[in-house]
Amino acid sequence: MDGIWMLIWFVTYFVGAVLYEIYIVHMFQQNSYKPREYREWMKVHSNVGRLLGKCLYAVISIPLVLAGNVGCLIAAYVMNAMTILVNKPRQAKKPIVYTMRVKRMLVTTAILYVLCILLSLLAGEYWTPVCECVLLVLFILQPFLVLLVNWINRPVEQAIDRHYVQDAARILRQMPELTVIGVTGSYGKTSVKYFLNTLLSSRYNVLQTPGNYNTTLGVVRTIREYMKPFHEIFICEMGAREIGDIKEICDLVHPDHGIITSVGPQHLQSFHTIENIIKTKFELADAVPSEGKVFLNYDNEYIRGHKIDKNVVSYGTGGDDIAYRAYDITVSPDGSAFKMKDERGEEFSFHTRLVGNHNVQNIAGAIAVAHTLGIPMEKLRYPVKQLESVPHRLQLMKQGGRIVLDDSYNSNKNGFKAALDTLAMFRELRILMTPGMVELGEKQYDENKEVGVYAADKCDYAILVGKEQTRPIQDGLREAGFHKSKMIVVDTLQEAFQMVNAIPDERQKVVLIENDLPDNYA
Repeated sequence: MDGIWMLIWFVTYFVGAVLYEIYIVHMFQQNSYKPREYREWMKVHSNVGRLLGKCLYAVISIPLVLAGNVGCLIAAYVMNAMTILVNKPRQAKKPIVYTMRVKRMLVTTAILYVLCILLSLLAGEYWTPVCECVLLVLFILQPFLVLLVNWINRPVEQAIDRHYVQDAARILRQMPELTVIGVTGSYGKTSVKYFLNTLLSSRYNVLQTPGNYNTTLGVVRTIREYMKPFHEIFICEMGAREIGDIKEICDLVHPDHGIITSVGPQHLQSFHTIENIIKTKFELADAVPSEGKVFLNYDNEYIRGHKIDKNVVSYGTGGDDIAYRAYDITVSPDGSAFKMKDERGEEFSFHTRLVGNHNVQNIAGAIAVAHTLGIPMEKLRYPVKQLESVPHRLQLMKQGGRIVLDDSYNSNKNGFKAALDTLAMFRELRILMTPGMVELGEKQYDENKEVGVYAADKCDYAILVGKEQTRPIQDGLREAGFHKSKMIVVDTLQEAFQMVNAIPDERQKVVLIENDLPDNYA
């Protein structure tokens, strides 16, 4: 009977361990399988005790089961049940994808567990306290064990990656007439990619990297799974977290043209300096051949100030020296209207269902590329009118009698301010809902405080998600004289929506949702 009770304990403990392992691997995947970024994530979350909370009950379970009496064994069962409960998978903004790489990591982890248990069994004939202690150590060290597993699997992963990259390169070599357009930037690149795809598709057969497939392997997967002989243009979004990331993608796809949408203090935890970000983004410009064109957003001070020896086509909403400049911009709940001149100085009027100056700025970039590639300006009016908001990027929605500006994807200071400018244009009751910005390194406090100061006269209410997380924004709002009664701090996004409904005002409500922390920060 003792063996059966111990077996039940082991099974429940093992279930909790598996769920915890899946969570850790999910976080490793969220950090792009990059050990350095994962370690940065570990540093952040070791301070709030998240990982300790997920293994605490398992830690308590071991000494209880070692006590050997019935009462303690029942308590150990309860601890195992609590371990399962706290590690039970929850709905994620970006769920774990059970790729072959993830499956290999899980299998390798299981093998390590089995080997450690078998070795510990050498200390006894059946099941000993040594085994239980080994299980405890493995459970506690799981966040570090994933790094060991990644190191063990690295030769296999590198060999597989090389095969996939070489296969993608082979496919591209077989399409010499394909025009490749690289799109990168600290922000705005995904929006420009979607806008450009819509505009160019009015004349050409276009393939774009789907979703967030903006890493080397994401681009490789796009080419291998979606590229067809009839495609004429490939729009390749290029993301980066480290110097050399964009060059690596360029070495694969060899872009004919490039567009750099922005440079800003994104991912400073991994880049460390704005100079490194500039250098990395302009790896795209370096890869464009002399006969190609580099489209640059001249509204961005870092881009305008970085001179390159290439055929530059500027766009934006700023000064008269910009080649493709959007101006006379008006915004309403139905969208935005603006004017633009082509290289001959002829003026054209455009209307889009999108709102916000930065959306118009991104559309201007897409128009510049499409027109340069041969589509007349008048032929672009209809595609511009048909543009749809990229999900969670200042997406205009009407929900239950209120207007929602969903700008919840991966916020940055400039985008945050642009969204606040858009919010300020509305006459209705203006509500800001945000948990603040992350991944800003040592600038985290200052950048968040700055947007807090900026938001003070742009919104009527500020609902801040997370007391400590939003402390800098609170300080900024107070410094700018924002009324304390209109600054509401809650713990969760669900509570934030409840507070929106509870605000006593008869006016229609416009809610700006600025940033929604990814799963590895939420």
